[in-house]
Amino acid sequence: MSAPAVCSLTVAPGATAVTEVGTSRVHEASATVLLGRCRDRVRPALVEAVGRLHPWTGEMAAYALGWADATGKPDPGGSEGKGVRQTLAVLGAEAVGADGAVAVPGAVAVELVHTFSLLHDDIMDADGLRRQRPAVWKAYGTGPGVLAGDALLAQAVTILAEAPGHHTATAVRHLCSTLNALVSGQAEDLRFEDRPWRGPGAVEPEQYRSMAEQKTGALLGCALALGAILGGAPDRTVTTLDRAGRHLGLAFQAVDDILGIWGDPRATGKPVHADLRQGKKTFPVLIALAGGGEAAHELAVLLDSVERIDGETAEYAAELVEEAGGRTGTRREARRHLDAAHRTLREASLIHPAAQELDVLFTHLLDRTW
Repeated sequence: MSAPAVCSLTVAPGATAVTEVGTSRVHEASATVLLGRCRDRVRPALVEAVGRLHPWTGEMAAYALGWADATGKPDPGGSEGKGVRQTLAVLGAEAVGADGAVAVPGAVAVELVHTFSLLHDDIMDADGLRRQRPAVWKAYGTGPGVLAGDALLAQAVTILAEAPGHHTATAVRHLCSTLNALVSGQAEDLRFEDRPWRGPGAVEPEQYRSMAEQKTGALLGCALALGAILGGAPDRTVTTLDRAGRHLGLAFQAVDDILGIWGDPRATGKPVHADLRQGKKTFPVLIALAGGGEAAHELAVLLDSVERIDGETAEYAAELVEEAGGRTGTRREARRHLDAAHRTLREASLIHPAAQELDVLFTHLLDRTW
């Protein structure tokens, strides 16, 4: 498959990239083309990597990636996601002046790690849907779902370890460090489930932020860093890009949490108020509870009084979260970290046009509805 020509993006250096949802049509169109270009560049290597798996785990991987249905047949209606992490890896290399092709093994690795994490997260969270289809564990069984995730993780490390060039060992070490962060973040997320909504032991927004940086931010930072490492960038640049990606990840998580309560099921693939129904401790709820006031008190009483929120109760809880400032506060959280991601990106002093493309992509991820 040949990659399309590089898209031309026009973003003035130093210009602010924070916009309201729906007001940046140029950025939206540019980011969509950019994501498509990088996906097309990585896709052949990703297909090859999945093809090297055991036929059964490979079939489940193809299902998870949206390429096939649960019988292993091609599924034209399946969603393979936006390819954000693989795009960050390719742009990370291009932004330091290298050919994006050198980052393809890193892009494949982070995409496989991301897919592995989704398979295992869905099992741990008992989420039955993923991208508007039954999750892998629902379609194939819990044991097979765990195995498929394991296979993807092993293949991710293998693909990166086989990358040509002088920077492979550094790239593998960086990925392994990120994997440890992912596990730590997931461990904290699971432990949060047993902690109270308020009072001693309650989860504070700062604690949730720390967890999200490890669980979400670390892999986005890793994607950028791997591209830069494989592109031969100096350590300082790699560290700066990793930090920019971590800020982007926190903004990404904040938007995810907004969509987890108020998102359109047709775009998110999950029921409205899904996170509230599952009792998840997310930015909007924690910010609302920390704000005080009557709505926050009513929300705390409601959360303490029921084991599971559904139907009209979920709708009422969402109203209380919004009234207590949870939605607005989470939007501010996303903007704050997006601005930090832009500032950090500028600190890297990158002059390649791909740095401007990253700027556009960062903003697109704040304005997303999926």
